Amino acid sequence: MSVTVGDIITLLNIVIFSTAAYFLSIETAMYSLITYLSASKTVDFIIEGIEEYTGITIVSVHSEAIRNMITMKLGRGVTVYNGKRGFGKHGHTNEIDIIFTVITRLEINKLNSEIQIIDPNAFVVMNSIKDTIGGMVKKRPLSH
Repeated sequence: MSVTVGDIITLLNIVIFSTAAYFLSIETAMYSLITYLSASKTVDFIIEGIEEYTGITIVSVHSEAIRNMITMKLGRGVTVYNGKRGFGKHGHTNEIDIIFTVITRLEINKLNSEIQIIDPNAFVVMNSIKDTIGGMVKKRPLSH
């Protein structure tokens, strides 16, 4: 187990906020904690940029319609995997296309809304992505 600089700074701040709560007041310590968290998030935005990417995996019987929506409405690229679904309530397997796309966290609500319109029963998994290389990650211009 390795300890990062961020872990050490967090532990140090816990000690500082606990001391402030003891000597000053819990209210003062809580305001300090909120200020620290805000500053920490601001530094993350400055260092890593505002565009945090999220990898989205979608399993749906309406995968073609969802793929079209992602490429046409959101202007994002997709990767389509051929997979099998089943082993759930029904106990049988059938082949299905599985969609994977990378979007910014600011686009998640739009994507979820559109998926709900197309297939409310779609299985959607979201993973935070630290870094990407290659491919079409930047939004492409939509052609109308």
